[in-house]
Amino acid sequence: MTNFIRIFPLGIVVYPGESLNLHIFEDRYIQLVNECHTEGKPFGVPPVLGNTIKETGTLVEITEITEVLADGSMNIRTRGLSVFKILEIVRAVPGKQYNGAIVNHPPNDITERPQRMSSVLAGIRQLHEVLKVSKVFPKPDRELTSYDVAHHASLSPEQEYELLELLREDQRLEYLKRHLKKVLPLVGGIEALKERIQLNGHFKELKGFDLDL
Repeated sequence: MTNFIRIFPLGIVVYPGESLNLHIFEDRYIQLVNECHTEGKPFGVPPVLGNTIKETGTLVEITEITEVLADGSMNIRTRGLSVFKILEIVRAVPGKQYNGAIVNHPPNDITERPQRMSSVLAGIRQLHEVLKVSKVFPKPDRELTSYDVAHHASLSPEQEYELLELLREDQRLEYLKRHLKKVLPLVGGIEALKERIQLNGHFKELKGFDLDL
């Protein structure tokens, strides 16, 4: 299916199913949000990376306008729906301040893969343990998808976008698994180095090297 959507380019990657809170303060996006909310329509969030609007983005719905301030700015809650591909950006929408896009909506396999996910979760939890951070996911492990955990796997924005472009759940989980396999030894080495640096200046009891051995 090909259609027109309003777009709100942001410097982040949003995934289907993700909850995102936004403070809307620019006039063009206040107009966009008001129209989408009134009409009950979603809008698109294509990531902006390196000052470039990427062609793959996520359609989001407004779940709540939590506050409207005196200057017209507002706080809203949104939820990611599905992935879209931009075919053409519409820079001049008649009578509107915001931009739009002609998009299609490619098939996207989001079937849960509990066995593959278990190894990814093990890697993420090991990473969090090394970094001394705590994260409790809002679903049982068997119900989690790659989209639920991707932001917690220490991906760069560019890597998060690469994952967004993958349209099969097994590909996304494999991507995460390979990433964690690479990053865990690096992070572990950095943490060990930090511990060594912190010991500098302390009295240490070390056995001297015996030259007669």
